[in-house]
Amino acid sequence: MTATSPRLKHEVKDLALAPLGRQRIEWAGREMPVLRQIRDRFAQEKPFAGIRLVACCHVTTETANLAITLKAGGADALLIASNPLSTQDDVAACLVSDYEIPVFAIKGEDTETYNRHVQIALDHRPNIIIDDGCDVVATLVQQRQHQLADIIGTTEETTTGILRLRAMFKDGVLTFPAINVNDADTKHLFDNRYGTGQSTIDGIIRATNILLAGKTVVVAGYGWCGKGTAMRARGLGANVIVTEVDPVKAIEAAMDGFRVLPMVEAATVGDLFITVTGNKHVIRDEHFDVMKDGAIVCNSGHFDIEIDLKALAAKTQEIKTVRPFTQEYRLGNGKSIVVLGEGRLINLAAAEGHPSAVMDMSFANQALGCKYLIENQGKLQPGIHPIPAEVDREIAYLKLQAMGIKIDVLTPEQIEYINSWTSGT
Repeated sequence: MTATSPRLKHEVKDLALAPLGRQRIEWAGREMPVLRQIRDRFAQEKPFAGIRLVACCHVTTETANLAITLKAGGADALLIASNPLSTQDDVAACLVSDYEIPVFAIKGEDTETYNRHVQIALDHRPNIIIDDGCDVVATLVQQRQHQLADIIGTTEETTTGILRLRAMFKDGVLTFPAINVNDADTKHLFDNRYGTGQSTIDGIIRATNILLAGKTVVVAGYGWCGKGTAMRARGLGANVIVTEVDPVKAIEAAMDGFRVLPMVEAATVGDLFITVTGNKHVIRDEHFDVMKDGAIVCNSGHFDIEIDLKALAAKTQEIKTVRPFTQEYRLGNGKSIVVLGEGRLINLAAAEGHPSAVMDMSFANQALGCKYLIENQGKLQPGIHPIPAEVDREIAYLKLQAMGIKIDVLTPEQIEYINSWTSGT
């Protein structure tokens, strides 16, 4: 049931959940020292004063700390969910009740509600959009052309979103700058690999309570998310097979010690399948036909299209919920296939998403990326821009300091050597 508050518009499950949400937000904040330092700086500088900002993100404890940071910087911020199953209802309630940030997010919301929330976000007439999958930006470009003049820029968190932005730029419809947060070194090398790796396995185990040791786990895709997932599955004793369409990544997987097969062959031997490609119908009709009885399939890519659930449903006689976030599809041939989290992000559907410590760097990039857009308003050309290297390095240094780790610095002689072409052997 949607709650109602006289103070500000919102749609959350229940404001009474706010005390628990506050405890969890504060706990996550203990593991996010970089973002905390940025928040303290923003509170003094107020870089977002007068700026209307919309964030379409997974509404988790980590995102809450980002939203609080943006508000501390003076932003008129509004938050919506980027995925129907990723919202933590207590967190959403706390942001509304304790921080007076408008939130439109309810765990389990249907597609119609999600799309309505996107429209509500655009009704805020944002100057900056923080997107996770590019839905808000794509809707703006397709349906709200009259609002393009309000936009300073956007920041994008995901591989999927960056792919969509590149397609938009190629088609000539991206008329403002977009900051590629996903490809910042302090994001994809850590969030995608260590965050996705750990949280995906966490979600699978919470949903099923299966033992991974001895199981054959098929990981579809060997980007940074796939690398992390494969590494963690192997660490728990699984026999890991990787499927790929990129020959370079396939070689890398093979040299990392994984077996590499086409999906149609892997489908015959896999016990558990995890898709992390960012593409469509990676597991589809012909793969379901040859899977073992009781095979488990799940997704940790952004959208719920990596597994072709329509094709699976077409050959299914009965769908039964056997555990929370766990559905058994009983096929006409007598076999069953188990689907986790309705094919949505299993690490957020059945678990809590990435650990706070790794999201600390990702959301530091988001906060500083928004600040960079404002500081360079009118200077950046339409298109996709990287996080500046100096920002990436600053975040890394702050993280090292928080971890109590010191590193070497170059001597003057070393600096001279690496900047010279006359010094040889």
